[in-house]
Amino acid sequence: MASKALIFLIASFLLLATKASSKDDEDFFSEVLAKTPAPAPAPVKAPPPTLPPVSITECPRLCGVRCSLHSRKRHCTRVCMTCCQRCKCVPPGTYGNKEMCGKCYTDMTTHGNRPKCP
Repeated sequence: MASKALIFLIASFLLLATKASSKDDEDFFSEVLAKTPAPAPAPVKAPPPTLPPVSITECPRLCGVRCSLHSRKRHCTRVCMTCCQRCKCVPPGTYGNKEMCGKCYTDMTTHGNRPKCP
């Protein structure tokens, strides 16, 4: 009988000790959270610069530069001319920089939903 009472006393002591320590932990964490500064807001990205419209007479020269390193130059030039006439823009360089021509150039797709403009 004495052993049951001893076990009961030890169990109740452990129960009270864990409740007291969890309350201390809550106070500790609330203090830590109160001292930490709020995260800074994410910087807003500026839209990429867009190029001025190109006249249709400049399309062959610009598309020639754009497709100069392409493995299928005639195909690239034909597609580039279509994009240039519709969007009035050809990105600089031989690859990439499509975002400089805006949504018209970047969102034009083929029948297979692949990007059309080189």
